[in-house]
Amino acid sequence: MTPSPKTTKAVFDRLRAAGLRPTRQRLALAKLLFAQGPRHITAEALFNEAKARRINVSLATIYNALHDFTESGLLREITVDANQSYFDTNISAHHHFYFEKSGRLQDVPADEIHITQLPTPPKGGTISRVDVVIRVAD
Repeated sequence: MTPSPKTTKAVFDRLRAAGLRPTRQRLALAKLLFAQGPRHITAEALFNEAKARRINVSLATIYNALHDFTESGLLREITVDANQSYFDTNISAHHHFYFEKSGRLQDVPADEIHITQLPTPPKGGTISRVDVVIRVAD
């Protein structure tokens, strides 16, 4: 399925607005990432989606693009352990459930977690954000 020119233009503009050069590969990956609404995806899952749609891109390119998108503010990286990260298209402040067996990541409704106090950061540091990942045995 070929995306409409309107979708292509919107994705092109979104990459430009984020300060990224809209290369052919970035455009193709951004269309996959953002066409379905909010989602959590691993690099490997995005690679498999790209292959299924006959988008010729390496796993290394996927990782590079995901990190570029994260650094430019288009995605949030959610690290669930030392070996696994998800990329979230919802960049608002929110937290997650991580289902340990299935590997699924799900948003926690914003009003269901209340953080009443944070420690004082070490001298010279500031808290940039708080990520809560609640592990669920499924």
